[in-house]
Amino acid sequence: MLILAALPGFTQRGAAKKAGSEIYIDAKGIIRYTKDNKEAAYFGVNYTLPFAYGYRSHKVQGINIEQAIDRDVYHLARLGINAFRVHVWDTEISDSLGNLKQNEHLRLFDYLLAKLEERGIRIIITPIAFWGNGYPERDERTGSFSDIYGKEKALVNEKAYIAQERYLQQFFRHVNPYTRKTYVNDAFIIATEVNNEPHHSGPKARTTEYVNRMAAAIKSTGWRKPVFYNISESPWYADAVAKSVADGFSFQWYPTGLVAGHQHKGNLLPQVDNYVIPFDTIPEFKNKAHMVYEFDAGDVLQPYMYPAMARSFKKAGFQWATQFAYDPLGNAFANTEYQTHYLNLAYTPSKAISLLIAGKVFRSVPVFKSYGNFPADTVFGPFRLSYKQQLSEMNSDKEFYYSNSTGAKPIKPSALAHIAGVGSSAIIKYNGTGAYFLDKLPDGSWRLEVMPDAVAVSDPFAKASLSKHVTRIFSTERQMRIDLPGLSKGVTVTPLNADNQYTPNVVAGSFSIKPGTYRIAASAKPDYKQGMLVNGNIKINEFVAPADDSLNIEVNHQAYQSVAANAPFKIKAVIAGITGHDSVRVLVNRLTGAYRILAMQQTGAYTYEATVPADILSPGLLQYRIAVTKAGKEPVVFPGGQSGEPFAWDYINQQYYQTIISAPGSRIQLYNATRDRENVIVYSPEWKTDSYEYVTNEDGNLAIDISHKPSGNGLGGLELFVKDNISAYAVNINNYQYINVKATGNVAAKLVLIDADANSWSATINLPGGIVKVPLSAFRPDSMVLLPRPYPGFQALAFKQSTGSSLSLPDIERVQLLLIGDNAKPANLIIEGISLETK
Repeated sequence: MLILAALPGFTQRGAAKKAGSEIYIDAKGIIRYTKDNKEAAYFGVNYTLPFAYGYRSHKVQGINIEQAIDRDVYHLARLGINAFRVHVWDTEISDSLGNLKQNEHLRLFDYLLAKLEERGIRIIITPIAFWGNGYPERDERTGSFSDIYGKEKALVNEKAYIAQERYLQQFFRHVNPYTRKTYVNDAFIIATEVNNEPHHSGPKARTTEYVNRMAAAIKSTGWRKPVFYNISESPWYADAVAKSVADGFSFQWYPTGLVAGHQHKGNLLPQVDNYVIPFDTIPEFKNKAHMVYEFDAGDVLQPYMYPAMARSFKKAGFQWATQFAYDPLGNAFANTEYQTHYLNLAYTPSKAISLLIAGKVFRSVPVFKSYGNFPADTVFGPFRLSYKQQLSEMNSDKEFYYSNSTGAKPIKPSALAHIAGVGSSAIIKYNGTGAYFLDKLPDGSWRLEVMPDAVAVSDPFAKASLSKHVTRIFSTERQMRIDLPGLSKGVTVTPLNADNQYTPNVVAGSFSIKPGTYRIAASAKPDYKQGMLVNGNIKINEFVAPADDSLNIEVNHQAYQSVAANAPFKIKAVIAGITGHDSVRVLVNRLTGAYRILAMQQTGAYTYEATVPADILSPGLLQYRIAVTKAGKEPVVFPGGQSGEPFAWDYINQQYYQTIISAPGSRIQLYNATRDRENVIVYSPEWKTDSYEYVTNEDGNLAIDISHKPSGNGLGGLELFVKDNISAYAVNINNYQYINVKATGNVAAKLVLIDADANSWSATINLPGGIVKVPLSAFRPDSMVLLPRPYPGFQALAFKQSTGSSLSLPDIERVQLLLIGDNAKPANLIIEGISLETK
C-alpha cells in the first residue's frame, strides 16, 4: 500500500474522496471534475485478461496471469490512457440465483483494478455482460443466471430480474482484497454501466422498469456515482431507456464493421468523419451524459483512425471513450483473443502510438467542438492525420508524437518534454520498426525507451490460431540519432532497466541501440534516483517487451494478379528471421525453359525488392519463387518454406507465386467473382432477409448472386479494393477508357469509383443481361456508400466530397457496384466481373 500512496493518482483519490466523487454531471449533462468544475475527459481501453478466453489462453501457454497483467498495465500507462472499462463476465463469477462467487476470476479482476489504480487510471465497471465465456471457443456451461436465461430472457423474466438484483448488490458490496475497498468506496471507480449491449424486447414499460430496478439495486449499496445505461444497442427502445433514472447513456462505434476476415484498405477517414446521435428528439434524452463504452475500426491496421474517432466523439458530446479491446502481450503474437481487433504496443506499434495521440485529442478538444468535415478536419489544433502518409501526428510546444515517419519539424524543439514515435522525424533518425519514447528528466537529460522491432508476417484479421504468428518480434541492434538542443554534438547512453547490459556504440550524436530504457545525456554524470517517476506514473528504470521469437524464416509476399507485358515491375516482400548479410533471390520460371535469377535488395528493416526486367515479360504466365539463404545453410524456398536446393532433381516443393502477363490492350480485371471471394465486401442492408450466394453461369464461371426482399432499407451491392490491380498497369493505364460490367439482373445498378482522397464518381447502368460497357467520361461526382456498413446502424451510410476533383484512373482505389431501384420490390443481381478496357 505504501507504493500506491506514492503515486500521483492516489493524491487525486484523496481529493475525490473529500468531495464525495471525482466527477458530477451538471444540469446540461456535462461531466465535470468536482475539484474545479472543468469538463472531464477519459480515454482508454477495454482489457479482458481476468476472464474468458484471455484467461484460458494464458493458462494454456503457462503464463503467470498476475505478471501478464503487470506487463500490460505498464504498456497502457506508457500509452497515456486514463480510462479502463470492461464488461465483467458475470457468467464466471455468479450462480443461477445471482450469488457472487469468490473465485480466481474475481480475484484477478480485483488485482487488475488495483494495478490500474497504481497508474492513476480511472474505471467504469459494467457488471453484467450476459455473454457466454467461450468466444472464440465454445461456451462453457457455468450455471450462472446469464447461462440459464441468456441476454433476451434476462431482460424480461422476473426470476432473472431478482437474480440480477441480488448479484448487483453483492457485487458492489464486495471488498477488493488488494485495495481493501468496496467498488462503492473506491474513488478510482467513477461510474458504472449496468450491463453490456442489452437486446430489449416486449413492452417498453418493462424495459424502463428493468433499468430502474437495476439502478435501485446498485444504489442500495450506497452507490452515489453516475449510473449509465446502453441506448444504442436497442435503438427502437431508446425512448423507454431515456425515461429511466439512468444518469447517462452509453454508445458504441464500429465504423468499419466487424470480422471481415481480412484487412480493410483504402482511405477510411470518411467512415469516422462524424458520429450521429439520433435520439435528440426524445425529451428525456436531453441533458444526460454520454459515454462510448466500446469503439474500434475493426479489421483496420492503418494508424490514423483513432485520433479521427476521438475528434468525432468530442464533436458529438462524449466524455468517456474506451477502445475494444487491448490485446494482452501473451497472445498478441497471434491475435487470437478477438480476431477483428488488434492493438498492442509491442505488436502494433504505429497503431498504438495513434491511440496515444487519440487520447491527447480526446482530453484537449472541448465537448461539441467541430472542425468541419473531411478533409478540412484532418488538421486541427496541434494534430494532423494523413491516409497517404499513414500518419497520426501531434506537434505542440512540449509534445511531439507520430505514428510513422514524418517530415514535420517540432514547432519549439527547445521546449520539448515528451516525444514518441515510429520511424524517423526531423529530430530522430531510427531504422527500427518498433515504437520509442523520449521523456525529459529534471536534470535536462532524457529517458529513452526503445521497443523491439515488430514485423507483420501475415494478415492479422484472417483465421487466427495460437499456432500461427501474425507478427514477429526481434530485438535487433539498430541505429539512432537524436538532434535535440544539447544532444546533437555528442551523447552518453546509459542502460537503466534491470539486466540490460548492452553498451551502445556512440559516434557524435549517433549511436547503436537495442530494446530497453536508457539515459541520454551530454554528460555521463547521472542526476536521478532509480525509483523516480517519469511522465506522471512511469518509473525511470521500467521496461516491458516480449522476448524474441525463435521461429524460422518467414516471407510475407502477395503476387500481383496480372501485370502489363513488356514493362518492368517490382516484386516486394517482407522477410523475417534473417540479417542484412543473408542472401535473398527471386527464381523466375517462364515455363519455356527460360530461367532468371534476380537478387532482392534490402530497402528497409525487413523489406526487400527486385525488379523483373521487361525482356522476360512477354505475354503469358510468370512463375517465381523466393529463396532465402542464411550463411552456411541450405536455401529456404517460398511459397512453402521448405529448405533445400530448389534446382535439385529431388526437391519436391513445387509451389510457385504466379502472375499473368497481359498482352497490350488486355482487360484489367477489377473484380472477378472466383478470384475475389475472400476480399470482396458484400453489402446486405437487411441482414435478416437479404442474402447472397455464389452460383455458376453457362460457362461454368462463378458469379455472386445478390438478392433483396422488400423492405425499407437499400438494395445492397459490393465493394472491392482495386488499387493494386490498377497500379500493376501504371505504364499504360491511361489507355483504358471503359469499364466493362458482366452481370444480369432485374434492377439497375450504380457503378462507383473512389480515389485515394475519398472523391467518388458514379454512372448508372441497366443490366437486363450480359455485358455493359461504360465510358469513363460518363462518370459524374456522386456519393459513395460507406462500406463495410458502420455499426450501430443509425450511423451515416453515405459520404460525398465537394472538392470538384476530376476523375483520374491512376488514383482510383475502390470500386462499388450498388443495386438501385424500389426498396419495396424484390431485386436480384448476378455479377461475374468488372474490368477495365481500352476500347
